[in-house]
Amino acid sequence: MRRFLLVAVICGAATGAQAADMPDLPFLRGSFTDGLSRSSVNWSGVYAGGQVSRGAADMDFTNSTRDLMTQLVNNSALDSTFNVSQWPLLGKAHAASNTGYGAFAGYNLQWEDAVIGVELNYTHGTFASSSTGSQARQITSGNVTTNVIAIANGSMRITDFGSLRVRGGYAVGNFLPYGFVGVGLGQADINRSAEIVVRYDAPGVPSTYATPRMFLADNANSHFVAGFAAGLGVDVMLYAGFFLRAEWEYLRFTSTVDTSVNTVRAGLGYKF
Repeated sequence: MRRFLLVAVICGAATGAQAADMPDLPFLRGSFTDGLSRSSVNWSGVYAGGQVSRGAADMDFTNSTRDLMTQLVNNSALDSTFNVSQWPLLGKAHAASNTGYGAFAGYNLQWEDAVIGVELNYTHGTFASSSTGSQARQITSGNVTTNVIAIANGSMRITDFGSLRVRGGYAVGNFLPYGFVGVGLGQADINRSAEIVVRYDAPGVPSTYATPRMFLADNANSHFVAGFAAGLGVDVMLYAGFFLRAEWEYLRFTSTVDTSVNTVRAGLGYKF
């Protein structure tokens, strides 16, 4: 019995010594352990990546030429009689779906499974649409009929857009679902024009009698537009810092032409 106990003690001591001499196994980049039974991804730090997107835009031209019309008829009998500056000439337009590409970069902080961070996101893509409209009014005083025709045109073309955002997420294994809000930024070409034609008709007088034409245009190329951004997404850690991304973003730009842009993205990034 004493011999058995002595052998057991010697074997236990040898096993403990061998375990103490074993080197620590290195952890994979992008992960850490919590105790002996749980492993999760470490999202803290700087990251960057590229993305492709697909989306569409809606543009509201309804009031986009009202300021031009007001300038044309400002303090005139024409506006006081016909209220031309308030005529609804243009409407909403849809910009067809288009593909874009871009990049993103940001920084995360993590507390256990909660993650917050800031990110700069950029997309190069083209969304373009336009609206054209006209209205006519007439009034007769005595033998003279006054005809007023108002014509308006508007077009917008967005070529670059992005967002500076704050995002928050919750890590679940290799997945990081998140939401974000921020400032939306973009570059656009906005072209507008307004025209008023007045014709007077009277018995025995040719229709060309007194036909003044008033025209005003405003062309803002490479114009800076701003608004807000919001959306949802998920990052999936693959291996050694590389992760996949799927995301939906809504951008709202407030300018002479109010515009909303919806895009879905797929991206590949790396956390340093």
